[in-house]
Amino acid sequence: MANTDTGDTDTDNASQRLAELHHYFREHPVTGPEGHSYTRPGTGHAASTAPGLPYNQRVCDHIRASVTEVVQHTRTAAPDAGLPQHIEDVYDWAREHTENAPADVQLNRDITEYRHRLEHAVHAGDFSVVRPHRCPACRTLGLHWQPERQRAVCLNLHCARSNKGHSRSWTLGRLALEHVTAEKSLRECAT
Repeated sequence: MANTDTGDTDTDNASQRLAELHHYFREHPVTGPEGHSYTRPGTGHAASTAPGLPYNQRVCDHIRASVTEVVQHTRTAAPDAGLPQHIEDVYDWAREHTENAPADVQLNRDITEYRHRLEHAVHAGDFSVVRPHRCPACRTLGLHWQPERQRAVCLNLHCARSNKGHSRSWTLGRLALEHVTAEKSLRECAT
């Protein structure tokens, strides 16, 4: 299911990641308690006497929250915007309705979309999307995703030493901010 391409191509963006997550979610319903959050680790049985949900609620909540966030952001700039026809069209819809919005609204839209791309990949189990990003503190390529912390951690020893021996960790939002603003600066320098 996971797309391991980490570049910003037409085949690896927030829309594609959301579509993959949404389609996988719909095509692979939960048929038992194994592997989902309503089981106790290592016990192999449900944590409560209530039957489990026939789908992964965590993924459903993530999809719903992502779409809601994009719609709310878009509607602040374009209150009369309708809704996209398909869930995976939400990012194209947002760009279309905010193309004439102020620069800060467009920047926020782009950061949100890139953060969602990373979040969708992580929810699908593709942690490799974190590695191509530089640590915001030391600027090296030493980031790795730690699922239990839900953060990207810099494993560069020099970076940890300069932080009193503790590895620095970053949210996907911070990585998105760094990535989008760096790309924007490069585009401005090129013109």
